[in-house]
Amino acid sequence: MSAELILTNARAGYRTIEVLHGLDLIIPTGKVTALLGVNGAGKSTTLRVLAGLLPLRSGSLTWQSKTITTMSTLDRARRGLMLVPDERAVFATLTVRENLQIIAEATGHHDITPALEAFPRLRERLTQRAGTLSGGERRMLALARALLARPRVLLVDELSLGLSPKVAGELFAWLGTVADGGTTVVLADQYTEEALGLADIVYVLHRGECSFVGDPAELKPTVSAEPV
Repeated sequence: MSAELILTNARAGYRTIEVLHGLDLIIPTGKVTALLGVNGAGKSTTLRVLAGLLPLRSGSLTWQSKTITTMSTLDRARRGLMLVPDERAVFATLTVRENLQIIAEATGHHDITPALEAFPRLRERLTQRAGTLSGGERRMLALARALLARPRVLLVDELSLGLSPKVAGELFAWLGTVADGGTTVVLADQYTEEALGLADIVYVLHRGECSFVGDPAELKPTVSAEPV
């Protein structure tokens, strides 16, 4: 199994606070890697490091055997490394159509049809301002925007946060389809059955360090005992 991303001895944080304490990750190509843990475990910080939004204080990051530790967020995105953060990354004052068109035009594809086929509900909301959508619909729009960029690696933060089980289930199913198509997926989430069911490999983070790495089946019997 080849490695898409390798994070080695990563230390990162915010101002004087270090969040990641020598974290090591190996993200396999074309698979779903789940980063699980409670709030404050370092999941979102890890995704920000992978996306280039947060610089490493020490350590290194390689992408397909090329060191990208100092590569800018923009260059990573241009090469197909896309982050969908948990803040519902959409332009609230623009319509759904405008949100999609911005990404489609920026990537030179212009066609928003793939996004509407992936999320038919957005077709009914094309003239609606993104800020007035429900939480689940905003999440769909954020994912649809990432889809239009044709990512090679998709980083998704807290997919199920604040969503009903039904909507969360729909989004996890879509993410599974994306992974089946060959996209490498890194999913940061709480301890959920959906995340475990989707993942090929699981890392459990605890206070910026890895406390478990392995097959999701090894973790399932103990998930219910973890704090949420």
